[in-house]
Amino acid sequence: MANHLYDAISAANPGDSKPLILLPEGGRVSYGDALALAGRLAGHLIRRGVKPGDRVAVQVEKSWQALALYLACVRAGAVYLPLNTAYPLAELEYFLTDAEPSLVVCQPENEAGITALANKLGIKTVETLGTWGDGSLLSAAADAPIPPVVARAPGDLAAILYTSGTTGRSKGATLTHENLLSNARVLKDYWRFTANDILLHALPIYHTHGLFVACNVLLLAGGSMIFCA
Repeated sequence: MANHLYDAISAANPGDSKPLILLPEGGRVSYGDALALAGRLAGHLIRRGVKPGDRVAVQVEKSWQALALYLACVRAGAVYLPLNTAYPLAELEYFLTDAEPSLVVCQPENEAGITALANKLGIKTVETLGTWGDGSLLSAAADAPIPPVVARAPGDLAAILYTSGTTGRSKGATLTHENLLSNARVLKDYWRFTANDILLHALPIYHTHGLFVACNVLLLAGGSMIFCA
């Protein structure tokens, strides 16, 4: 059985040297760079005990490494849980209690508070990822073996997004591999995105449009993104 979402993204790869992300300071991240890092991160997640269906909660700033982490979770069969970087610990406690992640990735400067919260909630693993690729996660994944892509069916969960909570307590909306893939495919066709397009990406990637619309659509089209903070 294939990995429904990740295999579609891999199949659309326009070539390892094609730029996926153009950085404001002038750097370029190729498709090969991003998918290679996703493979190592997937290996590290599995090595840390993340199993298919496990939640991975992520509260980090926008970076190409954070996008690779999302792809790694999909590749490893985990369920990606992006969290607004503005949430304080009091709000995070609700989300982490409700979602029951097996691993949390946070910004290096928030490690102490989130580790204390994770210990309180019985979450065993906290990793860190900074805007410039600093933190424990990339260092730990540097020597991780790249595992086979974990099989996931169209109806298996790929992500959880929490609602805004304007009319009550936030609720976790579950998104399957087919939910994300079909949405991206339809938008790619309707918006006529191609490998020649470059998207000015200004949204945060904890946001549903910033990640699941913009990034997934460009990945399927084989286009490039200018990543603005």
